[in-house]
Amino acid sequence: MLGRSLGAGTFAIFWQYWNPIWGYYLGKYIFKPLKLIFPPALSLIITFAVCGLIHDLAIMILKWKVTLLLTPWFLFMGLSVIVSDYAKIDYSKFPWAIRATINVVIILGCLFIAYQVRI
Repeated sequence: MLGRSLGAGTFAIFWQYWNPIWGYYLGKYIFKPLKLIFPPALSLIITFAVCGLIHDLAIMILKWKVTLLLTPWFLFMGLSVIVSDYAKIDYSKFPWAIRATINVVIILGCLFIAYQVRI
């Protein structure tokens, strides 16, 4: 899972390989119903935000403290998927190490932005 996802040639494909079981349920119960109401791009962004919120809720339950870092982080990653798809950014022809570096930089960049706006 890690090698295939990190070596993905687009950020959208990264998410297809990352935790496919969780992705299946998010797709079935969040994305598809949202897509009936909203455009696909907005549905995807909301799905990422909901995923982040679920992760944040688990942390809040464990810590008994309100904290929202993963929700904005996932929101920014969802935006990155949409923007990179729209711009047709494809790095699949690069070696695995370069593809993995690009994917990690996108993820960490989104985390950095989320950390700046955290609650």
